[in-house]
Amino acid sequence: MTEIGSPVAQAPAPSSGGANQFDTTKARKQWQVILRRFTRHKAAVVGLVLFVVLVLFAFFGGLFWKYPYTDLGFRRYLPPSGDHPFGTDRLGGDMVSLIIRGTQFSLQIAIVVAVLSTVIGVVFGALAGYLRGWVDTLISRFIDLLLVIPSLVIAAVLVRNSFVVSVTGGGGSNWLLVALYLGLIGWLSIARVIRGMVLSLREKEFVEAARALGASTFRIVFRHILPNTVDVIIVNATLAIAQAVLLEAALSFIGLGVQSPDTSLGLMISQNKNELTLHPWLFFTPFVFIVLISLSVNFIGDGLRDAFDPRQKRVKA
Repeated sequence: MTEIGSPVAQAPAPSSGGANQFDTTKARKQWQVILRRFTRHKAAVVGLVLFVVLVLFAFFGGLFWKYPYTDLGFRRYLPPSGDHPFGTDRLGGDMVSLIIRGTQFSLQIAIVVAVLSTVIGVVFGALAGYLRGWVDTLISRFIDLLLVIPSLVIAAVLVRNSFVVSVTGGGGSNWLLVALYLGLIGWLSIARVIRGMVLSLREKEFVEAARALGASTFRIVFRHILPNTVDVIIVNATLAIAQAVLLEAALSFIGLGVQSPDTSLGLMISQNKNELTLHPWLFFTPFVFIVLISLSVNFIGDGLRDAFDPRQKRVKA
């Protein structure tokens, strides 16, 4: 019989029993699980790296490139070369510096649109889903009405007939106005998604408990319900960036988007659409950058959707 305090009694229990394994294993936090799922999505990681490179190129490339975008002293229509990797345009401007400038404005527009449309869509969708009744009917019918009309048409009408034009006395619109117009029509889809989620969440026990404790509607919606939809909000905000880039490019292509002296990738395509056969680099260079922005953001959105959704089987935690 072994005495208490003997070396045999003080020997640690073997770890093969399994109980101690649970004691030494640290549970991952939710953000760690999400990050692990995201990093295992190879396309999403590539998209994130590409998007970061594009952002650095747009906002800091002008500090390191040798030619400013205002320099128009070069020969016109120079083909791509070592000195001008993207050639020169019809005015003698260096295309690299112009692409930097255009990418910066396009990204600024996309980010403003994503933030504005997400905020509007989340607020209206949450109110419609939680309050229901005539509020839900009014908001839902308004969304259905706007969804019948193509977004490009609505944006074109807003840009063309804005009250801001009459106030400023000009016929053009700068990049910020275009971003505001696009943001005012880009909230429809996310509002419907949030409404559906709130309709389900409002019947949960934690909402009933908050309501029983006398919590206000504002606190219940924004403190208890919306935090449970943050995954959908993040994914939709990410995808809104890609949609905004494409919609702005379409508006600028038909002459209703960004106007000089501001610029964007869509405006550059519009200005060089007649050069497609003789000087194709003037058209395809901004076109490629639009494609790269859209693809990178869409890949990031796919990765975030898989990372936030525990039902996804393709990317395991």
